Amino acid sequence: MTAVKKVAIAGSGVAAMAAAIQLAKAGVAVDVFEAKPELSALGSGITLQGNALRVFDALGVWQDVQAKGLSFEGLTLRAPGPDAPVIAELPEVKTGGPDYPACMGMYRPDLAKILLQHAEKAGAAVHFGSKVTGLELRDGNAVDVAVNGAPAGTYDLLIGADGINSTVRGLMGIDTRPETTGMGIWRAFVSRPQDVEHSELYYGGPVYIAGYTPTGEDTMYAFLVEKAQDRFGVTGEEAANIMRGESMAYGGPWNAIREDLTADAKVNYTWFTKHLVPGRWNRGRAVIIGDAAHSCPPTIAQGAAQALEDAVVLAELLVAADAVDDRLWDTFHERRVPRAQAVVEASVQLGQWQIEGNRDADAPGLIFGIANRMAVPA
Repeated sequence: MTAVKKVAIAGSGVAAMAAAIQLAKAGVAVDVFEAKPELSALGSGITLQGNALRVFDALGVWQDVQAKGLSFEGLTLRAPGPDAPVIAELPEVKTGGPDYPACMGMYRPDLAKILLQHAEKAGAAVHFGSKVTGLELRDGNAVDVAVNGAPAGTYDLLIGADGINSTVRGLMGIDTRPETTGMGIWRAFVSRPQDVEHSELYYGGPVYIAGYTPTGEDTMYAFLVEKAQDRFGVTGEEAANIMRGESMAYGGPWNAIREDLTADAKVNYTWFTKHLVPGRWNRGRAVIIGDAAHSCPPTIAQGAAQALEDAVVLAELLVAADAVDDRLWDTFHERRVPRAQAVVEASVQLGQWQIEGNRDADAPGLIFGIANRMAVPA
């Protein structure tokens, strides 16, 4: 017997869909409410480390993900300049254990489609154009959910997995909000030069970090991390021009990347944020997970992985328990809050090192040390 029979989930990102898949597979009636009119995934590509791949296996989606993404080992660090000299070759830590690759690059929309397909196959009902706009807790035993301003039903649990600007978080009375870290990132989906076999990062030069990650046999996404500024609302041509200009100090594969940065290129810009809801992430029968509960800069590529871990741990506990009680919530928070906090702090630490211009710091050692800290069970 599961602790819940009927669950509402706000959002359609990785945390939402992972929770939907696991709960629906266990026989729970799941309604997923997504405010957007259709499935969308912001960004060009995503870097997934081993602990995320391990979760995909638990969800039963690993084979589909593996077929659409590109697995690789290792990380190259380069310096700016026309020759893009290599300064370090790091063996990436297998954060998911020996059965999974150290890392994978993937086109974000492909991942979103796979998770949606598996959620619906498991039996979850996914409603687009449906925003959770209200909740009312019922004596700790249920929650009434409103969608688009109208009653949607009474549920055993509402899971708020609706992103960093979570509506559910506010409805629960939680005041914690994401804060900018002072960094902004340009991302573009481009062709993959054949000599790019894994992620490569350039430190120094006009931006904090210049890099790229392969996502397929002939595709990859490239990114430039700069000082956060108002870049929102620029045209596609302006975005491509900015990326070309800021990347001129970087040689090697960046010479080929610049050829793909045209007005038609898929370029987007976002700010890095950080936040962690302190203490409990639940209020009665409502709980937030993923980016709603915590966000971090993508400097160690753990945002999606931590959201996935939140979802599978919560689903595991709900399926194994007979009741949603303090013992269940204590166990959930003991397993997730310290780990999420460690990831947020490590991600911010690496970014702060760049902002402060600490060129004498041991970048390879810092990156490798942080990766080792992440290689622990969820």
